[in-house]
Amino acid sequence: MSIPQSGGGPIERYAQLAEYLEAGCKPREDWRIGTEHEKFGYCRDSLKPLPYDGPRSIRAMLEGLRHRFGWDPLYEGDDIIGLVKDGANISLEPGGQLELSGAPLETIHQTCDEVNEHLREVKEIADGIGAGFIGLGAAPEWTHDEMPLMPKGRYKLMDGYMQKVGALGTQMMRRTCTVQVNLDFASEADMVQKLRVALALQPVATALFSNSPFFEGRVNGHKSWRSRIWRDLDPDRTGTLPFVFQDGFGFEAWVDYALDVPMYFVYRDGVYIDALGQSFRDFLAGKLPALPGETPLMSDWADHLTTLFPEARIKRFIEMRGADGGPWRRLCALPALWVGLCYDQTALDAAWDLVKGWDAETREALRVAASVDGLAAEAAGIKMLDLAREVVAIAKDGLRARARPGLGGMVPDERHFLHALEESIESGQSPADELLDRYRGDWQGDLSRIYAEYSY
Repeated sequence: MSIPQSGGGPIERYAQLAEYLEAGCKPREDWRIGTEHEKFGYCRDSLKPLPYDGPRSIRAMLEGLRHRFGWDPLYEGDDIIGLVKDGANISLEPGGQLELSGAPLETIHQTCDEVNEHLREVKEIADGIGAGFIGLGAAPEWTHDEMPLMPKGRYKLMDGYMQKVGALGTQMMRRTCTVQVNLDFASEADMVQKLRVALALQPVATALFSNSPFFEGRVNGHKSWRSRIWRDLDPDRTGTLPFVFQDGFGFEAWVDYALDVPMYFVYRDGVYIDALGQSFRDFLAGKLPALPGETPLMSDWADHLTTLFPEARIKRFIEMRGADGGPWRRLCALPALWVGLCYDQTALDAAWDLVKGWDAETREALRVAASVDGLAAEAAGIKMLDLAREVVAIAKDGLRARARPGLGGMVPDERHFLHALEESIESGQSPADELLDRYRGDWQGDLSRIYAEYSY
C-alpha cells in the first residue's frame, strides 16, 4: 500500500480536488510505466511467514537491502517500514508482504530489468538469513493468526475497520498479493477512455493471472481467491464503478465519488490520526471530528485517494488492480498487456469497441466468473478464453505499433513479454490451473511442495 503523501498547501477551493487529478495529464512522449508487485516472505525451515522482528525477519530483509544495495530507509517511529532509491520504493503490505513500487520507466524492457534486479537483491538477502519469497495471489496455507501485522499506524486503523465493513477485509490485508501497473493519460478524455477499458477488462487480467486456488491448506474452489476476497471487503471503496461509464464522467465525477468514501486517517507529524468512517466533505468544511476546525492539505487528499480500492483507480495516473501476484514472467507480462492496450490509440479504440456495448451487469458477471473459473469462465454469453484471446491480440498489435526496441535494438519491440499469456491462452490454463494439476498429480496433495518449486 502507499506510503504517506507529502507536499501541497491547504485546500482553499473545491476545484483544487479535480485540479489535483488533472495535473497528471502528460503529453504522450512523457508517458511512463510504473510496475508494482508483492510477494510473501517465509522462513525456509518452518515454511511459516516472516515475523517483523528478529534475525530472520522483515526488518532483517529491509536492513539487509539498505546496507548491501544502497537503499535509503523510511521509518515510522523506530521501525523501518520501507526503502527508497532512484524513483522506486520498497514498502510493506499489512501482513509483511514485500512490495516493489517501481520507478516510472519508458519501456517494458526497462521494467523487466528493474524486476530482475529487485528479485536478485531480495534473493541474496533472503538466502543469507534463511528466508524465501514466493509469488502467489493468496497465502496457500497460513492462517490469519500466523500472519504478523506490520508496525504501521495506517494498518492498525484499517485492521479494526475491516472487521466491521466486510467479511474478508483482513484476509486482503494480510494474506493476498498482487501485481499492478500504473499508466499515464494525456487529457481528461484520454483518462475516461482508458479507465473505462481498464474497468471493463480487469476480469481478463484476473483470469489470465489467476494464481490463488489454495487457502488455509485447502483447494478453495476459486482460481483467484484474491479476487473473491475483493468482492466482499468494503462496498464503499471497491467494485467496478458503473458511474464511470455514464455520460459526463470525468475528474469532477471521480472527486464526488472519492468524497463519499469514508476516511481512514489523517497523517500529521509522523502519526496516523484516527478518522475512521468520517467524511472528507466535513474535513473541507473544517468540521472533521478528528481535527475540528482544521483545513485539509493537498497531501490529505492524496492520502485519501490511496484508500479507494476499485478494480482500477485514478490518482495522477491510472492503476490496473485486477491481477494476482505470480511467477517472474507474469510480472513483466502484466505491464505488457496494459501498455499494449492503452499506449497506442488504435489498440485503445479496438479495446473500447470490444467492451462499449456491455452493461454493468455484464461487467460484474465477468468479474465474478473470472474469480471462480479463470480462463474457463463464461458469463453473459461471453467465453473468457475467447475474450482473452482477442484482448491479448489487440495488446500485441499495440506493442508492435509502439515499436520500443530492447537489447540495443536486437529486439524490435515489447511483444515477447506477452508470450506467457499467449501460452496460457493456447493451453487454456492459467497459473492456478497449473498449480491444481501439480497438487492433484505429482505433489499428491502435499501443498508444502509449492514453496520449493515456485519460490523466486
